[in-house]
Amino acid sequence: MTDESFTDKEQQRMYEYRGSPLPLFTFLFLGIIFVILAVFSITLLWPIFGWLTFLFPGLFGFLALVCFILVPATIAINKQWQEAIVLRFGKFVRLVGAGMFFKWPGIERFIRQDIRIQTVDVMKQELMTRDNISLHVDAVVFMKVTNTAKSLINIQDVRLSTTQYAQTTMRDIIGNVELDDLLAKRDQIAERIKIIVDKETERWGIDIQSVNLQNIELPMDMKRVIARQAEAERERRAVIIKSEGELVAAQNLEAAVQQMSSQALYLRTLSSLEDISFDQSNTIVFAIPMDMVRGEIMGLAGLVGANQPAPVRALRRKKKE
Repeated sequence: MTDESFTDKEQQRMYEYRGSPLPLFTFLFLGIIFVILAVFSITLLWPIFGWLTFLFPGLFGFLALVCFILVPATIAINKQWQEAIVLRFGKFVRLVGAGMFFKWPGIERFIRQDIRIQTVDVMKQELMTRDNISLHVDAVVFMKVTNTAKSLINIQDVRLSTTQYAQTTMRDIIGNVELDDLLAKRDQIAERIKIIVDKETERWGIDIQSVNLQNIELPMDMKRVIARQAEAERERRAVIIKSEGELVAAQNLEAAVQQMSSQALYLRTLSSLEDISFDQSNTIVFAIPMDMVRGEIMGLAGLVGANQPAPVRALRRKKKE
């Protein structure tokens, strides 16, 4: 039976048809009739069959018992999350949903299908990326049966088929990507796998809800390489951040020097010396440019000369002359 055999209108009509209670009422009616015949067979059939009439109560009683035994076989019940197809002499006739439905025993049989979201585990397998790196990957597929007739008629084992097709698709997709893309774009790769698998399983009456890549196991040597790469990357970022901080500090110091006068810079230097001179056990040697203190030295020299006696000053002027 092809996919075109199950149009939306036909599927809705078949789903709404639960089956007439005719099988139940038929066997009940026949059982009651055979009981009546078994009770009144001797009186009614004696003029016709004579002594053979004593065989009919047993026969009618046996037929009535068979009919009453078959009455429960005409009833079947689906749970809320189940659907079933009914086959009459091996041919599909209708689809039934949750609840009680009726069938002809011996003539019709039914096959149930779970329509809840099912979890399909894609087994771990060894794959090779495009840059020739071997790794182990497993995944999980969430699927839901949307067309019970297709899932039971068009495919033998829908779970196994979905698993195998997902494995093949995952192998093809991962084989065309590099390791860095696989690690950085797992969601995008899983979405690509979902689209391909969903397109194929649609004719099986299956809707793929999602595909998730669970574990990606790398070889130990590759793990060490990635760890060294990550460490080098962190060191590179640390050096960049430190150099940027030094650049900002240098710019701030340059701006401060441009705004400060030589006197202010000298006072700042003295303040720094005061801050670091609390520890008496240290000896500090501090170099100061002469242009910073030239004015102070000349002023002190003038002050010393002014405090000397007049004869000393006159003698020094005479020596200079």
